[in-house]
Amino acid sequence: MKRATTMSAKVERYLEFRRGLGYRLQTEGRLLQQFGRFADASGHRGPLTIELALRWAQSAGGCDRLYWARRLEIVRCFARYLAVTEPGTQVPGRRLLGPAHRRTTPHIYTTRELASLLAAAGRLLSARGLRPHTYVTLIGLLACTGLRISEALHLATADVDLGRGVLRIRETKFRKSRLVALHPTAVAALKAYGAKRTRLLGTAQADRFFLSDLGRELPYSTVRHTFRRLCASVGITGAPRRRPCLHDLRHSFACRCVERWYQAGADLDYAISALSVYLGHAKVTDTYWYLTATPDLMALAAKRFEAFVCKENKEANA
Repeated sequence: MKRATTMSAKVERYLEFRRGLGYRLQTEGRLLQQFGRFADASGHRGPLTIELALRWAQSAGGCDRLYWARRLEIVRCFARYLAVTEPGTQVPGRRLLGPAHRRTTPHIYTTRELASLLAAAGRLLSARGLRPHTYVTLIGLLACTGLRISEALHLATADVDLGRGVLRIRETKFRKSRLVALHPTAVAALKAYGAKRTRLLGTAQADRFFLSDLGRELPYSTVRHTFRRLCASVGITGAPRRRPCLHDLRHSFACRCVERWYQAGADLDYAISALSVYLGHAKVTDTYWYLTATPDLMALAAKRFEAFVCKENKEANA
């Protein structure tokens, strides 16, 4: 077999191999293809080197060191693959540009903030009258189910089973599919939106549940921009250097669930496992990543721990 001579060709062989194992590699694949073109355009030939990887990782202007580290981490995985069959390949060390992953503190929306967001969404201007209803229903659904925004935007009309009160989430992250149960109030809101959408747009429309005024699929970039404007309009600014985002609604949902379970005295080990399945996580540790030490949550946890210690002391002194 003829060995690939350009870095771009090596990248394509790697992506074909990994995707054959079931990995999608959408963002990683796009960045690796950029790396391959960068290497070839610079005249690089032969095995991958640390110098080349560092030069590409830091070529993204206007970005912080964390982003550079993530780019280098992607090349590092590629280099490990090449090292098996291509002697002389240099594998960049871990943390060569610092940590590639860092948990940023999400914004946990209060009930008042959510109410303000929904009210502001209801005032959005619209050519046909659908836009405000779309954003009110979409934001409300994200807040009460913890769906990923990509999952909500890709819902087909057939995936919204309002008779049974469930959503069918098909092969999203980790290629997992699942059913998401809905509260009766969510079912009622989705029914009202579906009726409004059909009345305004008719039946000649894209096969998506959430649609634009033109009956087309909603682009993520448009939804993200609109959401940020809504947050700014009601004074939700978030932490310094980090604006509130759509994904924070998923964090908020997880935190509020745990707060309610603490208040109800539920078995948290079992409840967290159920929440992990509901959110579509591959493992329960991914769910703990979504929990933030809010004052309300910490107060409830402290109260339960105090009750546990008191019980232990009474049993010890009995």
